[in-house]
Order: sequence, then C-alpha cells, then structure tokens
Amino acid sequence: MPQATPAMNDDIASTFRFPAAGRKKVTAAFDGGRLTSDGGVLLLAQAERTMGICQRLAACIADWRDPARVVHRLDDILRARVFAIACGYEDADDLDALRDDPGFRLALGKLPGSGAGLASQPTMSRWENAPTTRELARMMAAMIDIYCASYPAPPAAVTLDIDDTCDVVHGYQQLSFWNGHHGERCFLPIHVYDTATGRPVAMLLRTGKTPSGVEAAGHIRRLVRHIRRNWPETHITIRGDGHYGRPEVMAFCEAASVDYVFGLPTNAALRGDPVIVAVADACAVKRAQRQYPVLRTYAETSYGAKSWNCQRRVVARIEASTMGMDIRYVVTSLAKGSAEHIYDTLYCARGNAENLIKRHKTQLASDRTSCRSANANQMRLILHTAAYWLLWRIQQEIPKATALAAAEFATLRLRLLKVAARVIETATRIRVAFASACPDASVFRAIAISLRPAPT
Repeated sequence: MPQATPAMNDDIASTFRFPAAGRKKVTAAFDGGRLTSDGGVLLLAQAERTMGICQRLAACIADWRDPARVVHRLDDILRARVFAIACGYEDADDLDALRDDPGFRLALGKLPGSGAGLASQPTMSRWENAPTTRELARMMAAMIDIYCASYPAPPAAVTLDIDDTCDVVHGYQQLSFWNGHHGERCFLPIHVYDTATGRPVAMLLRTGKTPSGVEAAGHIRRLVRHIRRNWPETHITIRGDGHYGRPEVMAFCEAASVDYVFGLPTNAALRGDPVIVAVADACAVKRAQRQYPVLRTYAETSYGAKSWNCQRRVVARIEASTMGMDIRYVVTSLAKGSAEHIYDTLYCARGNAENLIKRHKTQLASDRTSCRSANANQMRLILHTAAYWLLWRIQQEIPKATALAAAEFATLRLRLLKVAARVIETATRIRVAFASACPDASVFRAIAISLRPAPT
C-alpha cells in the first residue's frame, strides 16, 4: 500500500474550524479513519457479479503478462475502471486517489486494510490502449451477448433504435473529421438501444462524417447476424432517422426479414405526389375554415426513388399552421397499421433513444474520448457502456413504488452510490456501517437483498 508522506499526514490530521453551534466550538479534520464516500460501489459490485460483464470483456483480450508476477487480474483492472466511471470518476487519473478506498477494495474482493490496492492510473491506461482491433471487435460482440443475456428468455420481437451523435474531439485524433452540420471536428459514434427497456445494445466509434448507405448496411448486418445467433426466432425491427433510410439498408432488411421504420428526406417527387398534395391541400383548407392554430393529418403513398429497386410504403405527417405547411416522411416495410400509428406511435418513439444517448454522454461522460488512438477511444466507449449496464441493472431492482424507480443515472449516483460508510474489519468479519440517517436506506437495502446471489 502507498505510504503517505509526513507532509500529507500533517495536512490530514490538522484541524480547521466551522461556525459554532449551540455555543460550542466546531472543529474538523480528515482523521475519521477507514471511511468511504462511495459505499454504493458495493451495489455495483453485486450487479456486475450477477451480469459477469467484466469477466466477459477480459476474456476477449490476450493477457501477455507473466502469471507468476501478476498483481492485478485483468478482469479486476476492468472492474475497478467501470466502477469508478459509474461513481462519477471518469478519468483514469482518479484511480490513483481511489486505490486504497475501503469501499472500492471491498467491491473488488480485497481486504480493506491489507494487501495490494487497486491498479494505478498507468496500469489502467496501458490496458485501455492494449486491445487490438480484432479484440475490440470481440468485445463489441460480447456486449451484444450481454444484451441478449439480460432477457430471461428470448423475446418474440424487439425494436432497436440506431442513431449517431456528435462527439467533439480534443485534437487531431485518429478518425476525427470536420462535420459542417455540427460545425465541429468530431467523431460520429453509432449508438444502438432497445429503447422500450432502456437497454444498450452496441456502441461503435467512427469518423465524423455521416455514414454512407453501404457503411450503415454493414453495421446493421453484423448486428442482426450476432443477435440471431442468440435469438434465431426473435423478430427484429430497426428504427432510425434519415441517415439510415438508405437503399442499401432497406434492401438488406428486406432480404433478412427485418422490418424497418426510417425517416425519409423530402424531395421534389414526394412534394409533388398527388395523394400527399391532395391531403395537404384539404388539411390547409380545413384549418383555415375552422381557424385552428394547428391541424395535423396523415397520408400514405407508394413511392420508389431512382436508386431504389422497388416501390415502398411512405407515410407522411402533414401539419398545417398559421406559419405554413410542414410535412415529414417515413418509409417502412410494415404493411399493417394506419399512417398515424406508423408515424406517431412507432417512428416518434425513437426520440427516446436520443434521451438515452444524452444519458450515456452527459451522465456517464462517454464522450471523454480524448486518446490519440482510435482503438483506445473505442475501448473507453465499451467501458462506459459497461458502467451504463451496471446502473441500468441497479435501476431494475428498485421497488417500482418508489420515486427512484424512474430516476436518471445522475440521481441514482447521488442517492445510492455516493453514500458514506465506515468499514470495520475484525479478525473474523468485515462490517460496513452506513449512516443511520441515510434517506434512501430502505431502497438501498432492497436492492442489496435483491442482487444477493442465491446460496449454493
């Protein structure tokens, strides 16, 4: 264990004052002993043990170290990094300060007062840069396996939302590219979610330009192929915005018996379609006659662009208002369902995927992709997704009648992970003493009991 210098000990032991309370002096010092401010990391450890995420990821990486000289197992190195990210310590530098935190030591199965501490920042950074492109591909496949294993049984059908998001770079890094739409030099990583349940499926770092139809079709083909290895009978529906409504993507989905609902950019042919023009004119007239501020209606037509090999069903959402006419288009392989259902119920539901992306980026800092190497940044994206899984798993165990059941990850971190505790080690046992006044003690206890492994 690292030893504090005399100067550090003097700073920790020296007292300082706060305003008096009840005519009594108030003094303080950092001499409370074996305390942790992240007692909820033990919940993360139970969730990780249940899902086996870090062990699966570690199995994808070749460990070239001499086994006789290994102090920190590879899965423990990944485990410590993922726990730290979930607790809000997104930089590897933070691990130097957390090496001897008793809560983190217990979470990794180490005694709080003896033996080696957690892996240091240099060790973390070396392993972030270690995986090869082939190993990263195996890790991304393992993340899809984790998604499939999160269901107790293969579902009859799933709807997956695919989208890309702007990840501003910190310099001239590999894969960075100027994007005129965002006005930034950035990456445009692809995120895939099972939005109905909030489960992450796949995260892929890529260059900062909009994916072409060939590229998007390749990513979706690999995703579908791997899901079907786990769920051969599950029906898959893919949703996405206009970036993914490409002929190559639609042709693959139709050949693979995958349904799709994609946004479709407007063009002169769609704007001049007689069916849509007739419905739009009727909507505008009705709105004007009845003096509605806004009137919405729907239409559908069969449309085939020059680059398509067939006619496809296109749904139009038509909205007339005092500001003019606004028409949005969606192309789909679904034959059933009204135009209103396709647009409002199915397509608009993909908007929640943007909330999940925002949660991934802002609450778990997954846009901290500041490494020079593209492989290292992809590794970071995988580690942050693993942290997402652990917080999602904890969220599933929260009693549904409590307010925290629908809380954001930042709230769960504040209320359940950032919990102070005293760690007391005796000859035969270790006791973790949480604050008696903890406002979420009942929820914390319920989660811990629910995640407790069954006796063997």
